[in-house]
Amino acid sequence: MFLCALLLLTVFRLPSVAQTVSGKEKSPGPKAADSPNTKSETIENRVEQYLRNLYAWGPAFDVKVGPPKPSPIADLLQVPVTVSMGGQSDTAVVYVSKTGNFLLRGELTDMSVDPFAEIKSKLHAGNSPSLGPEDAKITLIEFADFECPSCRQLDLVLRDLLPRHPEVRLVFKHYPLTDIHPWAMSAAIASQCAFQQSPAAFWKIHDAIFDAQDTITPSNVSDKLQDLANQQGLNPDAYRACMINPETANQVKQTIEEGHALTITATPTTFVNNRRVIGPDKSTIEQFIAFNHPTI
Repeated sequence: MFLCALLLLTVFRLPSVAQTVSGKEKSPGPKAADSPNTKSETIENRVEQYLRNLYAWGPAFDVKVGPPKPSPIADLLQVPVTVSMGGQSDTAVVYVSKTGNFLLRGELTDMSVDPFAEIKSKLHAGNSPSLGPEDAKITLIEFADFECPSCRQLDLVLRDLLPRHPEVRLVFKHYPLTDIHPWAMSAAIASQCAFQQSPAAFWKIHDAIFDAQDTITPSNVSDKLQDLANQQGLNPDAYRACMINPETANQVKQTIEEGHALTITATPTTFVNNRRVIGPDKSTIEQFIAFNHPTI
């Protein structure tokens, strides 16, 4: 929230450490003016004061800067910045020249390595519910929450898009945001129980939950999910046993941990051949599909 602007690539020249008189730089005395021994002249303090002024972070904002660390570029230091206010907190990284004269905000990328290597090492279809060919050249892996309105919007996007792209595989990963969505975990467990009885039933329950999202509440969720299971012809005894089996909840928690490892902070988050898409962004998903299948 606070640091979104820091992610935009921009270079700033920080105010000079040395004091000026009549526009001319004052020569430092025996102790260099940029000595780190003086708190007011440390890189951390200069970055904090500069950012406070740039973004109007007044006393209500708690700003923690540093400590600086070496970066992959020899002349730049990597400096973490954390801003907190009203119980909310954001963190970003800026890069500062060792002289303390320039600040670079943005993402530092090593072009000599695969930009998706880290995601590939953490993102796997596994045994999660899926639609489409297992050997598909294009795979969408979606992390979603059944109580999330934006996830429902993405579901409607995919219902239109996937039939037009039979060469694409969709993999669904449970990522219920339990802090803000009280019945999302129950829905995830219910759909997982449907999947255990019938992979095809999972997708029918999946769509039915999203379609009924506005009518489901914490007080009626159990009855609603049982009704949906009955409508799909699931074995009621097996379904009820699955719902209270701790192993089912553990399966959902495993995909939540996958999401944490991928630093997913919002739902839906979809990976199209490892490229991240946040939200029900139809145009970007179609762009990524077309890039990986240029004949479309």
